[in-house]
Amino acid sequence: MLGKDLLIAIFIIVIWGVNFVAIVWGLEGMPPLLMGGLRFLLVASVGALFFKRPNTPFIWWVAYAVPISFLQFAFLFSAMAYGMPAGLASLALQAQALFTMIFAMFFLKESIKNYQVWAFFIAGFGLTFIALSKDDHSITALGFGLTMAGAASWALGNISARSISNRGFNSNVNLVVWSAWVPPIPFFIGSYFIEGPEQIITSLSGFSWVSFGALLYLAIGATITGYGLWSYLLTRYPAGQIAPLSLGVPIVGLSSAALILDESITPMQWLGIILVLFGLLLNTFGGRFRRKAAAVSL
Repeated sequence: MLGKDLLIAIFIIVIWGVNFVAIVWGLEGMPPLLMGGLRFLLVASVGALFFKRPNTPFIWWVAYAVPISFLQFAFLFSAMAYGMPAGLASLALQAQALFTMIFAMFFLKESIKNYQVWAFFIAGFGLTFIALSKDDHSITALGFGLTMAGAASWALGNISARSISNRGFNSNVNLVVWSAWVPPIPFFIGSYFIEGPEQIITSLSGFSWVSFGALLYLAIGATITGYGLWSYLLTRYPAGQIAPLSLGVPIVGLSSAALILDESITPMQWLGIILVLFGLLLNTFGGRFRRKAAAVSL
């Protein structure tokens, strides 16, 4: 990878890692569903000025946006509002890679390799250690469960993206931006009936610069800039070379949460973190190691 592109990759990892700190700051002034609706409304209205409308049929906009934009962030924002620390959320959300593997087997009839099964169980044990850590009261069962639901929703969005690509359409940043017109509708409806009009009015009337900055970061930084640069890298390098870079996101997420939000991690959670990262690494690089081992044996 060229030096310039490597710097871009590091920049993306930092943007997406610090994203979880921005979520915490945003939730201090807004309820989760309202924040989700405002985020994607900002993504759509600003992004549409810079990215052209994709050739993907509108039905696939909905099939993509509902799981990956609405459900994922409805669950994630709610999880962090109800007891999921930012650093651990950045790690636990990476379980989407494992959910994607399972969903691809059922919906796309893709086969699962032996090393992927091992990766699933190792990462699963790690997530169990994190979920069962009782000496840190900052994590709740509800928060962890909602984060896992967010990871599963992200995985369903990945399946939609693959299905779109299989039909000859592009599932790039243009789709991310223009499909962002879809999620504000269920977000705002859910906010009205679940969070209530009084909380919405209170949040909007007391809208602060911190809330605006958090929304700006989530929409312009994490979504438009992050996905735009990620799409750029995918056009220049093989997907297998770019995809593993996302493993750096929870490292930045955990570090920034510790430095900025003063979050602490228990020994049991550290054990879970190590197991999850090892499982994700095995899932990402297991095939490469197996091919090298087979070549050496021959």
